[in-house]
Amino acid sequence: MLLDKIIEGIQMVKGKNISVINLKNRDNFVCDYFVICNGDSHNQVYAISQSIEKMIIEKLQKKPWHVEGLKNREWILVDYVSIVVHIFQEQLRFYYDIENLWNHNT
Repeated sequence: MLLDKIIEGIQMVKGKNISVINLKNRDNFVCDYFVICNGDSHNQVYAISQSIEKMIIEKLQKKPWHVEGLKNREWILVDYVSIVVHIFQEQLRFYYDIENLWNHNT
């Protein structure tokens, strides 16, 4: 349910390239999923984070445990403990390539 609402929140403001990495079967990992997406600008990255938070508060009455990156709006991390959302500007997403990093560490 939480995962579905996060994705819905991203889609509401046209977040791009949504990727979900299942981490449930990894040893000693603190969350179940990474959700990764990107936006085209600082404003869109911020809007995606706000859309997710609004969706989860309205539908599930749950606030994020922690949020980082709101000031520079290049990579915002929204942490719901079991799911961590990474919202990037496109160039940073490809630079850090966290999908590839975690897909090779299975």
